[in-house]
Amino acid sequence: MMKETQDKSSVEYQRLTWDALRKSINGLVNKVNATNIKNIIPELFAENLIRGRGLFCRSCMKSQMASPGFTDVFAALVAVVNTKFPEVGELLLRRIVLQLKRAYKRNDKPQLLAAVKFVAHLVNQQVAHEIIALELLTVLLENPTDDSVEVAVGFVTECGSLLQDLSPKGLHGIFERFRGILHEGEIDKRVQFLIEGLFAIRKAKFQGYPAVRPELDLVEQEDQLTHEISLQDEIDPEITLDIFKPDPQFLENEKRYEELKKTILGEDSEDEEGSDAGSGDEEDDEDDDESDEEDEEQMKIQDETETNLINLRRTIYLTIMSSVDF
Repeated sequence: MMKETQDKSSVEYQRLTWDALRKSINGLVNKVNATNIKNIIPELFAENLIRGRGLFCRSCMKSQMASPGFTDVFAALVAVVNTKFPEVGELLLRRIVLQLKRAYKRNDKPQLLAAVKFVAHLVNQQVAHEIIALELLTVLLENPTDDSVEVAVGFVTECGSLLQDLSPKGLHGIFERFRGILHEGEIDKRVQFLIEGLFAIRKAKFQGYPAVRPELDLVEQEDQLTHEISLQDEIDPEITLDIFKPDPQFLENEKRYEELKKTILGEDSEDEEGSDAGSGDEEDDEDDDESDEEDEEQMKIQDETETNLINLRRTIYLTIMSSVDF
């Protein structure tokens, strides 16, 4: 047994490191909050998030379900991880959407509320595209019940501020549907009051309900990678990623992650060294400025292309929405 645990390529050693990885990821996710998130992030990147991506997603979902008041914190954590490992952000989003669909079919309100809240804050962090928000609201309000309308009101309260900026026409269509539900008068008085409260929040331009709190605004817009997932998609949650499996290339993969970790965690110190060195030589500064301008120009071209694509998709979706007979 001792020999097996000392042999770093052995199955027994791999199992021990897997258990340690699971405990470490769980511990970090469980203790994250708005105050310490900047300290937790480097510790999290120090763990092998490629090997443990299933464990990370599972831990985030479990913690968010237990503490829905911290949903925006978990979404901010995922947003940062998503910039370096987009496959992790996409896996989490897929699992949440699947949880949401199952909860909706089973009429499991607690599960549905948790999943909807998580989606709202992933949209706010632009890990998830806003089209899924409009799609979800369309489904919730198509055949309104007291519960589905209440969930929809909560969802718009959470991410309405962002939708107002990114898709004002889509949000206007949703509010027209809310208005129709009020006029029909078939839902409970309590839920009607919730809708009226939402109209008041919208009138106040969602003041008090920001998309992202300043202390959780950790990702530059150009660094974020946004995933487009539809409620209509067939989703593979890749549950096998949560279970230990021996890796024939374990040592090589661990070494690769060590290199990645150095790149990720070493960026800040390299930037600081670069800024110190840059103050010495004016000619170097001029060269840097020129290259920066070229980079900025290239980024603008790429950004405009991406913006045009997103606008096209949004127009297509809004056209579909406008043809739906509520």
